[in-house]
Amino acid sequence: MHLTIVRRERGNAISMDVYADNLVSELRQIRPEWTIAEIAPDPWWDGEDNSWHSGTGLRKYYERFWRHPRKVKQQATDLFHIIDHSNAHVAYWLANLGKPIVVTCHDLVQYVYPELLREQARFPAFSTAMLDYSVRGMLKANRVVTVSSNTASDVERILGIEHQKIVVVPNGTEKHFHSLPNQSVEHLRQKYTDSPDEICLLNVGSSHHRKNLLSVLKVVHTLVQQGIPIRLWKAGDDFTADQKTFIQNHQLEQKVTYLGKPNQDLLLQIYNAADILLAPSLYEGFGLTVLEAMACGTPVITSDVSSLPEVAGDAAILVDPIDMKAMSEAVLQLCHNADFRSRLIEKGLLRVHSFTWRKTAERVAEVYEKVALGGC
Repeated sequence: MHLTIVRRERGNAISMDVYADNLVSELRQIRPEWTIAEIAPDPWWDGEDNSWHSGTGLRKYYERFWRHPRKVKQQATDLFHIIDHSNAHVAYWLANLGKPIVVTCHDLVQYVYPELLREQARFPAFSTAMLDYSVRGMLKANRVVTVSSNTASDVERILGIEHQKIVVVPNGTEKHFHSLPNQSVEHLRQKYTDSPDEICLLNVGSSHHRKNLLSVLKVVHTLVQQGIPIRLWKAGDDFTADQKTFIQNHQLEQKVTYLGKPNQDLLLQIYNAADILLAPSLYEGFGLTVLEAMACGTPVITSDVSSLPEVAGDAAILVDPIDMKAMSEAVLQLCHNADFRSRLIEKGLLRVHSFTWRKTAERVAEVYEKVALGGC
């Protein structure tokens, strides 16, 4: 089989790089007889500037919506796989070629939280319209691969894509994430805590409203008021203005540490050094940080909504994401019940074995083979 992987622009969507890199690497291992070509838009930005300044915004739309789709259409291939739903507009160009099209949908967060684009885009109405146009390109696909059953339900409900065209294939966990000896992360604990007794909660990722960070901060405040030695580590995006205001108003500056955007090696150490991952998101297409923490032997408290229960299984404490009391009690349970904590860690380490990139690639390869044979 000649397969064309249609990627996002490299470096401008890190999670999509992780997905594509691992998928392609494993496909080459399990289907060595296949020819796999990868094609991505050319970068349209100069340095770190990808705004509309000096015409770079126009270059972005020219590259993404004209030049890149034309290049993809010219590929000699048996099947196209568009690995990010926000790039699904390419499917409009491919629909009349008679070649099977597969699109991976990671989430439909822009429909659940439309304010996300309004906050980030310079021209929100235009950006929203273009993203909607792109996402609806999935209607041209022969198969839509979703990373969770929750996302599959969203695709069917919001876009009206037939159930039989949707296949759920979960993400994998990178082998990079694993347990480290305590002594190897002791320096990090010493650097970012006031005492060895401090309980380190960790939250990783963006700071958008759906990540529910205000609830995390309220849990920290509740535990501080109870005299619990607690600290929150935040890795990824910095706190928003509203979140920083909450921290200041509740005198939590000495109880909250922003660790920046760590590279993979540092993130591995952070997961291992933390006592608990607290990830009470209101919406996730998958929830990879839950598995990353589990792989590092860090117990997890996460939400009982969206895709998180199907990812976490019984290997995490699931809570109502707006129930601060339940979250606070879960933190204390993990701190005061050593046997329960050990059992949860063991369950987490077992749980991650169900989510490997090899398994992801095997299931995606089966999708290719079925759609190539069936043609629908």
